[in-house]
Amino acid sequence: MLDIKVATENQQHHTRLSDQELGDLVHRIGMTGDRFLVVQRIPDIPGTFIQVWHEAGGAYDVEHRAGGAATHVRALVETPGEVAALMARWARREPGWDAGIGWESAGLPEPEPVPEIAAGIREQLEARVRELLRCGYGTVADLAESAEDYLVKDGVHPVSLAQARQLVERLWLERVEEQQRWTDVTDPDRLERAFAVLDGRGITAREHFTCCRSCGLGEIHAEGRGDARGFVFFHLQGTESATAGHGLTLYYGGFDGSAETSAAVGREVAAVLGEAGLTVEWDGSPDRAIELTGLDWRKRLVG
Repeated sequence: MLDIKVATENQQHHTRLSDQELGDLVHRIGMTGDRFLVVQRIPDIPGTFIQVWHEAGGAYDVEHRAGGAATHVRALVETPGEVAALMARWARREPGWDAGIGWESAGLPEPEPVPEIAAGIREQLEARVRELLRCGYGTVADLAESAEDYLVKDGVHPVSLAQARQLVERLWLERVEEQQRWTDVTDPDRLERAFAVLDGRGITAREHFTCCRSCGLGEIHAEGRGDARGFVFFHLQGTESATAGHGLTLYYGGFDGSAETSAAVGREVAAVLGEAGLTVEWDGSPDRAIELTGLDWRKRLVG
C-alpha cells in the first residue's frame, strides 16, 4: 500500500491506496466535476504534494512541490499509465522518481513575509498547538484555524490565519520527526485497529467524535451503516484526557435502546479492545462507561 491520501474534485477522499487503486483514479478523471487529483503523503508534509489535472481529449497536466513556491514545477504527460506510475514512484520516494520528465517552473510568486507573533501570544499558542498535536487528530489546516481562534476576545484575533498556519506548520514538522522514531505499535494504533474490527462487525465505532458525550449520543446513529446494531465512541475532551495520562472513556450502546443490547455491545467492545492489547476496566453494567487505563498516547499524525 502507498502511504498517501488523495483528494478529488468531486469531494472524495482516499487513504493508503494500492498502485492499482491509484491508477484507477488517474484513469477515471477527465469529465466535468472530476478532473483532478491532489496526492499528499501520510503524514502530511506541508508544501509537499503531487497533483494532476486532465480534461477528456487532452494531456495530463502534472505538478509537484517540495517546499516553497520555487520548488513548484509542472509538466505535460501523455497517458494515464505514465501519470499513475510517476505518482506511485513519488509516493514510495524512489530515487530519481521524477527523471525523464520535462519539468518547468510553475512561475508561482513567493508569498508575502508573515509578521512575527508577539512573544507572549506565541508561547500560549505553541502550548495549545502542541496539545492538539499530541491528540493526533486534524489536518494542518484544521489546527491553523483552531490556533487563529484560540485567543480571540471580543471578536479580535490576536494572530492572523497566516501567522497561525506558519506556527502550526513548524510544530507539525517537529511532531512528524518525533513520530518517525516510533518503531513499535502504539496504543492509539491498537485502538484504531480495534475500532476498525468493531465497525466491520456492525458496531459504529468513531474516534475523537464530537465535543462531548451528549453530542456524541445525539449524532452517532447517523454516522454508521443503516444496519448497525450499536455504537462506541470517545469525544474530543476524552482525547485530551488521554494525552494528559488520565485514560480514555468510551461510550457505547445499542440502537434499539434496550439494556440487553447495550450490555451485549459493551461485552463485544471490551473483548475486542482486550484482544488488541489494551487494558480495559468495565464492570459489565450497561450503565457504566468502558475505561481504557494505562494508555501511552502516541497518536500518529495523518493530516
